[in-house]
Amino acid sequence: MNAGRKPSLRLFFALWPDDATRARLAELQAHVHGKLTHYDNLHITLAFLGEQPADLLPVLRALLDRQPRLDIVLTLDRLGYFRRKRIAWAGPHAIPDALHELVHNLRQELTSEAVTFDQRAEFKPHATLARDADAPSDIAFDPIVWHANRIVLVQSITQADGVHYKVIAEQEALTPDEDG
Repeated sequence: MNAGRKPSLRLFFALWPDDATRARLAELQAHVHGKLTHYDNLHITLAFLGEQPADLLPVLRALLDRQPRLDIVLTLDRLGYFRRKRIAWAGPHAIPDALHELVHNLRQELTSEAVTFDQRAEFKPHATLARDADAPSDIAFDPIVWHANRIVLVQSITQADGVHYKVIAEQEALTPDEDG
């Protein structure tokens, strides 16, 4: 490692599924062919930050804490495919306004803090089921209703056996007493 180089982390903000949602997403993977996303890595990316200096973590944690606490009902009711990147995914036909607002606010705050992030594409919420995949068959499945209430900051770690995601900060979920 170069002595003058600051340590960096590969980071992104995401909606992190509960166990029931994660299990339902894993069931859908039986209908796709490709390199399946590891069960523990299933999520929906809100903002991909890429390589960031490790000393930026306090700023990112504070930014996460400033996000409104939420419980967005997402109905994952379609399988899709990104041809160019060969990604099979599950996502919603209809995107709740609250999710659009969350992503817009998160991007504004990242910009105001001068944090670089991937701004190239329109936000299309999806959970990647497989990479290097064939287009999934058009199958009927019971929609997955996900009460998305867990926003996290995740580190992507590449190891010999593949990529692993580690939650390094999270916004606490609403408790039943706070859930109006």
